[in-house]
Amino acid sequence: MNQLFDVPAGGRRIAAACAAVLLIAAVATEGADTGSVPLAAAWTVAGGLLLAAVAVRRDRFDAVAAAGVLASCLVTLVTTRVAARPDTTFGLVETCALLLVVVRAARLRPPLRAAALAGGALVALTVILLRLPRSEYEPLVPFVVPAFWFAAVLAAVLGLYLRLLDRYRAQEHQAGLQAQRLDYARELHDFVGHHVTAIIAQTKAVRYATAAGRPPSPEELDGMLAAVEEAGSQAMQSMRGMVAVLRDPAGPASTAGPGGELADLRTLTERFSATGPATRLALDPRLTAATLPPGVAATVHQVVRESLTNVRKHARGAESVTVDVRLGGDTARPAVLVSVTDDGPDAAGSGAEPADGGAGEPAAGGAGRSGRSGYGLVGLAERAAMVGGTVTAGARAGVGWLVEAHIPLPGPLPAPGDDRRHGDDRTTATLES
Repeated sequence: MNQLFDVPAGGRRIAAACAAVLLIAAVATEGADTGSVPLAAAWTVAGGLLLAAVAVRRDRFDAVAAAGVLASCLVTLVTTRVAARPDTTFGLVETCALLLVVVRAARLRPPLRAAALAGGALVALTVILLRLPRSEYEPLVPFVVPAFWFAAVLAAVLGLYLRLLDRYRAQEHQAGLQAQRLDYARELHDFVGHHVTAIIAQTKAVRYATAAGRPPSPEELDGMLAAVEEAGSQAMQSMRGMVAVLRDPAGPASTAGPGGELADLRTLTERFSATGPATRLALDPRLTAATLPPGVAATVHQVVRESLTNVRKHARGAESVTVDVRLGGDTARPAVLVSVTDDGPDAAGSGAEPADGGAGEPAAGGAGRSGRSGYGLVGLAERAAMVGGTVTAGARAGVGWLVEAHIPLPGPLPAPGDDRRHGDDRTTATLES
């Protein structure tokens, strides 16, 4: 059905022009029934103005509609003063156009202006039967005039309904834009928080080394300052991009978050490993070869980014981090499985299992890293829930701290080729700090 009405703009303009020609021809034909050329021309002008009022832009509707209603009343008045009368019609097309003027006035204009235009159209509808011969008044007026009034009431009700529907759609659109901007604001917090955490970690490393009597050499200090500069530049770039979206309230909401493609996870882990623990990334090539929904890709990025940020904040003794992103589930209902594990001593050996279903809940018996993580993990659980996924986090014996995410895909992934050539279906890169 959508393809049936998916007509190019040029085709719609041609169709509108053809419809306008046919309607004007119908109005002229009804005017010709009077047998008077001047009167037929007046009928055509009045009907044409009313038809134009139905199609013109909103800012021109008032003037065109008022001119059309006035012209209709004048034509009726002139017709009652001349001998030329139509034998079979009083202006059916013009009557329909008057009813549509009532609909559009109730839909578009403020109450007082809409009442004035609708009232004028109702007067024109009431007197339009006077265009017929006098012998037709008695059998038609008692029945047709009340029918016109009832039709005008229905037209006003239809216009009010369309007005409420327009308002509801506008509110829904604004709510969607606001939700999208709040989502971007959360993304901005995650991006900037990740980079600022790197800056804080580098600064603390210099201070601690200096306080311990082992100040960094000029070369080491220059490298640390370069890393701080790069993290600050990335934070500013993220802020500029996000603020540009947040400051455009009239702009369309983007369907893709700033997460990018899953292949960009390698850049993320490389930057983290350059200033933190050695990071090992295992990324399923089937996921990088396929096109994932933007919400899923952005959620995977957010899970990995927030997990690495928490490692930098809370696992100061961690020596290695493992990021594993793979395709799981069956063929019909696949899912992206994400796990981020570190060997931080504050979580190892606690004997605790991951917190069940709520990423922000501390693991029972754990060292309490969840309790110091603020709302980051809670936000991950909320973001994953938006795409039908779940996130768990907690300490696991013999492993360290583990964050896991299960994000279902809407359908099977397209086969990128013979996956058996990839061995275990994953590519691995070990990044040493």
